[in-house]
Amino acid sequence: MSVRPRILILDPQFTLTPDIERGVLGEEPEIDIWRPDGPAPLDPALLAAVDVVLNCRSRHQLPASTVARMDRARLVVQAGVGFNHIDLDACARRGIAVCNTPDYGTTEVADHAMALMLTLMRGTATYNARLLAREGAWATAELVLPPVRRLRGLTFGVVGLGRIGLATALRARAFGLEVAYVDPHQPAGTELALGFRRMPSLHALLGAADIVSLHCPLTAQTERLIDAAAVAAMRPGMVLLNTARGPIVDLDAVHDGLRSGRICAAALDVLPKEPPDRSHPLLAAWARQEPWIEGRFLVTPHAAFYAPESLADMRRLSALTVAEFLRDGSLRACVNADLLARYGFRQSG
Repeated sequence: MSVRPRILILDPQFTLTPDIERGVLGEEPEIDIWRPDGPAPLDPALLAAVDVVLNCRSRHQLPASTVARMDRARLVVQAGVGFNHIDLDACARRGIAVCNTPDYGTTEVADHAMALMLTLMRGTATYNARLLAREGAWATAELVLPPVRRLRGLTFGVVGLGRIGLATALRARAFGLEVAYVDPHQPAGTELALGFRRMPSLHALLGAADIVSLHCPLTAQTERLIDAAAVAAMRPGMVLLNTARGPIVDLDAVHDGLRSGRICAAALDVLPKEPPDRSHPLLAAWARQEPWIEGRFLVTPHAAFYAPESLADMRRLSALTVAEFLRDGSLRACVNADLLARYGFRQSG
């Protein structure tokens, strides 16, 4: 590593200066910044010259072709939880550790999942829109909406009981919902400690739950996890929530499920293609406000993570990961440690 470490910040969340990052890193490291909407493409010479790459948004990918130009880098930090857009194997082959930032935004995403559920199941946004459109919407007869029902006693299913999934489950229980979950990575007995019901499979959970909230990472195993077969396994009238990753859900399957009534309502903070592909039949029906979908489908713009405080946490914690690595080689939340070991690289932390 160079006498003065050099850090490249890609696609930053800040608009002016890296004040939070500099506050954590101090004045010693040299910091370069590249924005994809800037006047010039990413300079391969710059990429080859840096010791650390701090990637700030999942929309900016780091495929093998980009990693191949990272001649001196020994660390990639993703300022966020998801890392499916980074080629972990390509990094490991070059001895580059990849770390994410899982310890930010947990409460915001959990709160957002609950807000999506409540918006659908208490009809708040739909009632407001009806009142804006017509006086007669004040009548009791106008209150009927398919998702609106009593919450207490329903079963809230969680797919992925990690940090965010657990935070969401605890909130659901506070609303009087019974919690069930599926997560092959949680040790036996987790359900006893928490008082939840552990389900043997995804389809078993889908068949038992009234509401299902997705909180699993996007991997080869979870891509299109909610497909036509999953929808067919659902308890009729289910409410589906996704604040995880867009490609976990097959939009065609959700469209068909909503049309058939197998899915009562769905709320998506993330989509397979972002910004939305409004030509998709489901999104086209939503955009046209077709009557059959009223009150049954909700979209937010990948906003579950966002609060000014969580954004500051993300920047601070990802910079801390860089600082600790530069200090003594330690790694916070390394996500390719097994691959590094496979290729004969030993990392601290």
